Amino acid sequence: MSGVAAKLYKAVRHAGVRYSNLKDRRLMKIITIATAAAMTALLIGGAAFAQTAAPAPAAPAAAPAPAAHSAKSIECSKEADAKGLHGEARRKFRADCKRGK
Repeated sequence: MSGVAAKLYKAVRHAGVRYSNLKDRRLMKIITIATAAAMTALLIGGAAFAQTAAPAPAAPAAAPAPAAHSAKSIECSKEADAKGLHGEARRKFRADCKRGK
């Protein structure tokens, strides 16, 4: 041993720290392996979760059949077309026409 290494070794031994203890090394190895396994599991689990396909969208409900317009409604629409009405005026005219006003 060189002079500096020998002095360091003596200082460590004097402080009560023993790096050559076999039980400490085994415990450190077990902790290191367990930590590595846990980190690997988290990384793989996260990647697997991110790649999970989205659930298929539910089939849209059948569109309701368009309401059959009454003869009166169709007649009122034709009258509104003949008068060239649009927007609110057309809506008001058709409502009054269907009521018979």
